Amino acid sequence: MEIDDPKSNHSDQILPKFSINVLQLLKSAQMQHGLRHGDYTRYRRYCTARLRRLYKSLKFTHGRGKYAKRTITESTVSEVRYLHLILYSAERAWSHAMEKRQLPNGPNASQRIYLIGRLRKAVKWATSFSQLCALKADSRTSLEAEAYESYMKGSLLFEQDQNWDVALMHFKSARAVYEELGKYGDLDNQVLCRERVEELEPSIRYCHHKIGQSNLQTSELLNIGDMEGPALDLFKAKLEAVMAEARSQQAASMTEFHWLGHRFPISNAKTRVAILKAQELEKDIHGPSADSIPADKRLVIFDKIFSAYHDARGYIRADLATTGSAESVKDDLNGLDKAVSAVLGERTIERNLLLVKVAKSKLPKRHDDKNEKVTKPEELVRLYDLLLQNTADLSDLVSSGRDRNVEEISFAEDCSSKSLAFRAERCFFVAKSYSVAGLRAEAYALYCRARSLADDALKKLQMLNSDSKIIVKELEDLCNECRSNSCIEHAMGIMEEKKTQENLSERVSNISLAGAELLEKFLLEKLDVYESAVGDSNVKSAPRITGFPPVFQAISRNPIVLDLAYNTIEFPSIENRMKKDRKAKGGFMSRIFG
Repeated sequence: MEIDDPKSNHSDQILPKFSINVLQLLKSAQMQHGLRHGDYTRYRRYCTARLRRLYKSLKFTHGRGKYAKRTITESTVSEVRYLHLILYSAERAWSHAMEKRQLPNGPNASQRIYLIGRLRKAVKWATSFSQLCALKADSRTSLEAEAYESYMKGSLLFEQDQNWDVALMHFKSARAVYEELGKYGDLDNQVLCRERVEELEPSIRYCHHKIGQSNLQTSELLNIGDMEGPALDLFKAKLEAVMAEARSQQAASMTEFHWLGHRFPISNAKTRVAILKAQELEKDIHGPSADSIPADKRLVIFDKIFSAYHDARGYIRADLATTGSAESVKDDLNGLDKAVSAVLGERTIERNLLLVKVAKSKLPKRHDDKNEKVTKPEELVRLYDLLLQNTADLSDLVSSGRDRNVEEISFAEDCSSKSLAFRAERCFFVAKSYSVAGLRAEAYALYCRARSLADDALKKLQMLNSDSKIIVKELEDLCNECRSNSCIEHAMGIMEEKKTQENLSERVSNISLAGAELLEKFLLEKLDVYESAVGDSNVKSAPRITGFPPVFQAISRNPIVLDLAYNTIEFPSIENRMKKDRKAKGGFMSRIFG
C-alpha cells in the first residue's frame, strides 16, 4: 500500500478520527455466533473467517507461498478496517483460550500452558488496539479500547492465580470506564455498558476475597455468579475450582450418610465430595428463598443435583467392583447405593411436580399471555404417568429390604398415598381431554372416578396423619373441580341430546314425497331482482348461482310408427330370375371340368 503521498504532508491538514462502538460490535458478534449458548469454538471460527475477509479486502495478506509478516503501525492505519483487524485478532486469541477452559474434564498441564499463552496473545493484541485507537480514533473509541485492554489484562492475571491486587486494579479501571460510558449515548449502548459493569462486579468481589479485604465466605461465592455473560465464564470456572477445593476440605469430616434411620459409612473421598455437592444444591431448592427462584433456574439446579448423585453412584459401584470378599463392606456399599438411589428418586419426583406446576399455569383459563403456548390436557396426563412410574419405582426400592424399620414402612405408605393422589389427578386430566373432544358421557364418568380417587387419597392421608398440607389442599380443590365439572358435563350432555332430538324431529317433519323444497332461490332465478352477488354478510355459506346437477325436464320427440301390414302382404315369385344350378344336371365330365 502507498501511504506516503506527498500531497498529504501538509502541517495544517487535520486527519479524520475513526469511530468504533467496541462493546456493541463485540456483543453483537458474540451473541450471533455462538456465545449465546457458550459455544466458543463457533465464535473462534467466526473470528478466523472475519479476519480472512478483512485481510483480503484490504489487500494486506502476508505473502503467497512464503509467509512474510506485515505489522500494523500508525502509518498503516488509513481506514477503520485496520483497527477491526487488531480487535478480531484479540477476540480470536481470547475465544481460543476460553475454548480450552471449557474442556469436559478441565485443561491438563500442557493445555493450561497453551491457554495462558493464548490469553497473553489476546492481551498483546488488546494493548496494540488501545495504542492505535489513542492515535487514530476519537475519544470515546479510545476509552472503550482502554477498558477492553484492562479487562484482558485482568483476565490473564485472574487465570494465572497471581497478582490479585493488579488484577483488581485492571477490573476496577474497566468498570469505571463502562460506568461513565453508560451515562451517555443511545439507550442500547447504556444498557450494554450497565450489563458489562454487572458482569465485572463478581470478578472484583472475588479479587477482594483473595486479597483478604472482604469478609465474604467461600460458601457465599455461589450467589455471585448467578448472572450470565461471556465476561463471567472465567470467573465461574475459577469459582467451581474453589468450591471443589472447599468441598474436599469439608468432606474430610463427612464420614456417614444418613437415610431413614440408617447410617452408611463413606470411605471414598470422591463419593463424599459428590454427595456434599448435591446436598449444597438441595439447600437452594428447599431453603426459605426457594419460591423466589424462577422455574427455569430451579430445573437447572435439579439437573446439577442429578449429575452429582449419578457421579456418587458411579463411585460406589466402582468400589463394589474392586471390593474383595469382605461381606460387611459389601453390605455397607449396597446400602449406601440404595440410599443414594432413593434420594435421587425423591428429587426426580420433585422435579416432575415442578414441571406439572409450570404446565398447570399455562392451561387456557389460568394464563393471560396470548403468545405463550397453551398446555393441553394430554401433556399433563403424560407428566402424571411419569410421576406414577417414579413413585412405584421408589416404593419398590424402599420395600426391597428384608428387615425394614418403622421409618421405611412409613415412607412406603406415604409413597402409596401419593400414588393414589397422582392417579386422581391423572384421571381428572384424562376427563378433560375427553371433554375437549366432545365425549360427554365418558368425561362425566371419568370426573366421577377422579372424585372417588381423590376422596380415597384424602382418607388415606388423614389415617396416616401426614404433614403434607399442600397435597391435602390440592386434593380438596380437585374434589370441588371434579364435582363442578361433572355437573357441567351432565348438563351439556342433556342439552346436546335434546338439541339432537329436536333437529331429528324437524328433519323428519320436512320430508315429503315431492322432494325437498328450496328455501332459497338461485341467483339465475332472480335476475330481475337486484341483489349483491357476494350474498348476505350474516350468512356464512356462499350464494348459490344455479343447481347442480340440473333437474330432469320433459322434451318432445318424433312419434313411434308400428308397421302392422307387413305380415299380411303376399309378394310375387322371383324363381325365374334366379341362376340355375348346372352341377345338378351335368355328367361325370361336367362335374370334373365344371
